[in-house]
Amino acid sequence: MRVAVLAFAGMSLFETGIVTEVFGLPRPELEVPWYRLRICAPGRAPVPVVGGAVLHPEGDLADLVAADTVIVPGVASVHADPATEVLDALRAAHTRGARIVSICSGAFALAAAGLLEGRRATTHWRYADRFRARFPGVPLDPSVLYIAEGDVWTSAGSAAGIDLCLHVVRTDHGAAIANAVARRLVVQPHRDGGQAQFIEAPVPAEASDDRIAASLSWALAHLAEPLTLPVLARQAHMSPRTYLRHFTRATGTSPIKWLLRQRIQASLALLETTGASIEQISAAVGFESPVTFRHHFAASMSTSPSAYRQAFRRGGA
Repeated sequence: MRVAVLAFAGMSLFETGIVTEVFGLPRPELEVPWYRLRICAPGRAPVPVVGGAVLHPEGDLADLVAADTVIVPGVASVHADPATEVLDALRAAHTRGARIVSICSGAFALAAAGLLEGRRATTHWRYADRFRARFPGVPLDPSVLYIAEGDVWTSAGSAAGIDLCLHVVRTDHGAAIANAVARRLVVQPHRDGGQAQFIEAPVPAEASDDRIAASLSWALAHLAEPLTLPVLARQAHMSPRTYLRHFTRATGTSPIKWLLRQRIQASLALLETTGASIEQISAAVGFESPVTFRHHFAASMSTSPSAYRQAFRRGGA
């Protein structure tokens, strides 16, 4: 479980801090083998970063090549390629089977190394035009938070790196462990990778948003029950039409889509940690039938509930 993060002159420490917080802190309370993090730079040379600080890496590019997961934070410039030795190291790590991850504009480094050619990827929306101009062979989708495409994963703006790092933990250790890490970070446990990077016309928070939040909390505690728009609206003391309007403003999605995501998310821990049947799990998280559960699970997770359970248990073993 070796994780290497690339350090380079002119970088911001925010993305590196995300990686350090998720993978670098010991977490014996989780009772699973945790990651071993190493910050790497060519020749282990000191790295000047934004704000005038200097980073002293413990690893070099050989350590980066030997890692199981390599993370590239936002590059200092989207107009020029990283050093040739860095690109060679990224290619070598990928060739030997490492999972390669970028945060924000780090996708430019992955593309310059040829790791994104013909592969779906994302980056910060403000760099989309520049990225497409430089790397026309990469199918870029700048509208999503992150994309896990095979063994090369990319994320959008800096904070989306938190979502992608938690997705790494979720993939390696399951939803319960990822949720525990999220609680320690005091962040949302799971934002789906396909969620939009931003809402085009954000609406200022209103007092009624507290009622929306309360209705969401209530819904999470009653997922097994039939939850319709009128039921949720009653919890917020609104008419269905008013509730729908405020819900969309507060969450950026519809109540139906939100409920589906929450029910799928709730099913993951049951698949991972219990021997309950698919029928029992589908009922426990509020689906009308196992057929409906399987359909929505496959649409969300690109696999079946049974295959997810088998894959998770093989990975855990």
